Amino acid sequence: MKNNEGYIDVDLEKEVAENDALLIYFSHDNCNVCKVLKPKIKELLNDSFPGMKFVYVNTMHQPDEAASKQVFAVPTILIFFEQKEYFRFGRNVSLRELESAIQRPYGFLFE
Repeated sequence: MKNNEGYIDVDLEKEVAENDALLIYFSHDNCNVCKVLKPKIKELLNDSFPGMKFVYVNTMHQPDEAASKQVFAVPTILIFFEQKEYFRFGRNVSLRELESAIQRPYGFLFE
């Protein structure tokens, strides 16, 4: 649902509960690294992990959601499988490392 400022508000508890494979991307508009990384991660999921849902949380507009997951720096990526947090990546994120981390649990769940 869009809030008054045009941003989509995310209910993280609902997203975690409803998705067996979930990547949550925490960022905000002032993070240039985040702007470059976000489309690359979306492409990785589309190409290699189509069963994983991508959710974006703007930490400037939803600070309570970020704090609820103990996210205090951007970019931060949380990966959930079957409602459990498996991996957490912050600041310096390698796409290869991210792909490698997702591959095994994703394979058990979807293949």
